[in-house]
Amino acid sequence: MNNHVRELRGEHGWSQADLAERLDVSRQTINAIETGKYDPSLPLAFRIATLFGRPIESIFVPGEE
Repeated sequence: MNNHVRELRGEHGWSQADLAERLDVSRQTINAIETGKYDPSLPLAFRIATLFGRPIESIFVPGEE
């Protein structure tokens, strides 16, 4: 799965640690999501979408596995 988390985080001027704190996850989790090494759980994906005020499908898009 591809995602736009890094770009959205950058638009807000947040570090990975800032975003992790807002989502109550570790900075390593944010890094893994951004690098495509980890697909977030559905509840976490919804929290990310809500935080950025975007539809979930505009942040996470199917890609080659």
